[in-house]
Amino acid sequence: MKLVIVSGLSGSGKSIALDTLEDCGYYCIDNLPVVLLQQFVDDVMAKAPATYAKTAIGIDARNRTEKLADFPDCIAFIRGKGIDCEVVYMEADENIILKRYSETRRKHPLTTESLPLREALDIERQMLHPVAVIADIVIDTSFTHYHQLRDLLKNRLGEKGKSSLSILFQSFGFKYGMPLDADFVFDARSLPNPYWVPQLRGLTGKHAEVVEFLQHETAVKEFLHDVGYFVGRWAPRFESDNRSYLTIAIGCTGGQHRSVYLVETLGQHFKTLTPNIIVRHRELRFPAS
Repeated sequence: MKLVIVSGLSGSGKSIALDTLEDCGYYCIDNLPVVLLQQFVDDVMAKAPATYAKTAIGIDARNRTEKLADFPDCIAFIRGKGIDCEVVYMEADENIILKRYSETRRKHPLTTESLPLREALDIERQMLHPVAVIADIVIDTSFTHYHQLRDLLKNRLGEKGKSSLSILFQSFGFKYGMPLDADFVFDARSLPNPYWVPQLRGLTGKHAEVVEFLQHETAVKEFLHDVGYFVGRWAPRFESDNRSYLTIAIGCTGGQHRSVYLVETLGQHFKTLTPNIIVRHRELRFPAS
């Protein structure tokens, strides 16, 4: 049986995650009290394994603090039952969450007349700390829109292979902030920049003209060789250490040209070696500037 626990900050995308998992065939339960986790495994999942073969449960800060502190013990209990259990923790930059609440006009579950939203977020982070520290996957949704998040979750949970490491290659722009969920970050800003070629400025690293420009640059070839060698050498070590996911982020200034080309090229290369390769471009929803 497979159990996915989805937790994280309010406004970080937990509802989208549960909806996505439901689309992938999971039986989903939102906001199950931590105190009922063990009972659910013993009295529900174990007695109807066909119905609950793939189950996802949302856990959030509406639980009491002392019960959230027991969360690591609950996960150890569940895994002791032989259930394949993964914990997904979702987060986002505080200012992004504040903006989301402002746009949706929804109420944070911890806010009161005397407790403003920003303070409620601080309390929520503290309450969910026992969940965050044992999470198998941490996803930062600060710069991820709805469809990107659904695709990311489908690849990393809904359809991931059972026996090999899933590697996410992600491009980004440093001027929009570094990704918080990356395992390794490589800086491509020292490479020749197609932005300064007028006819290439409005294109991206997916366009043939930009690809041709970068393919002929010696520094770009060296960068690809070095990063490819690093990933090829160390990814098996992560897999042998029972890691299921590895995120490699490559950034340039705006995330439009160099990082996109590099991630596309590395993704294509490693797809010939392992099936679980994901390619994502964080900034391509922005116009080149």
